Amino acid sequence: MDMRATILDKASELLSGSTSGDISTRAVCDAAGTSQPVLYRLFGDKEGLLSAVVDHVWDQYLSMKRTADRSGDPLDDLYRGWDSHVAFALDHPHAYRLLFGTSLSVPAEAGQEAMRLLQDNLERLAAQGRLTVAPEDAAKIVMAANSGIALSLLLRSDQYPEKQISTTMRDTVYRSLLVDAEVNREEQAPVIAATTIRSALAQPATEALFTRSEAALLSDWLKRIQDRRNSG
Repeated sequence: MDMRATILDKASELLSGSTSGDISTRAVCDAAGTSQPVLYRLFGDKEGLLSAVVDHVWDQYLSMKRTADRSGDPLDDLYRGWDSHVAFALDHPHAYRLLFGTSLSVPAEAGQEAMRLLQDNLERLAAQGRLTVAPEDAAKIVMAANSGIALSLLLRSDQYPEKQISTTMRDTVYRSLLVDAEVNREEQAPVIAATTIRSALAQPATEALFTRSEAALLSDWLKRIQDRRNSG
């Protein structure tokens, strides 16, 4: 194992066992058997180290999501994704707080990949005509709500002693984004159609039908339908 990997492993262990959620570079160097100049050469500064540690810890979670078999129903995957996100936060509170509860000067890459994986799943729902909001907007809403409830459970456990609140939040958010069979289908039809077609524009089979400028114009028109419906 090279020194960078050793430092990340030791720093992750120290962060996990920390009572304050902080670690010192000196303690990391002692644990890794190296010097601070070596650490700074590899990571730049302490925030660079913390950013790399967050990516290192989150990579364990994201690697499971990357390799997980997709079910036949993207909605099932969406529900499992929310629950596994919260479970990971509770199992790795310090790394989670660093990613979603602080502003590191060196941004961790894990957050961007988590968003991309979420949006990919929402694209599948949109392609099936089951999403009433553009996938890119839905991803922001879901991630904000998912990370918000996870942070609340971590940082305000006295106010949120029941983990069931996460399920309640999840179901409420998803109901606002997904096609509701109990609502008049005619009311939902325009935005469902616009969302589904916009999603199809990015598919290889559809790309050949339009020039880039034509696809951009059509996407803009469809987004106007989405925005008008969702704002009204």
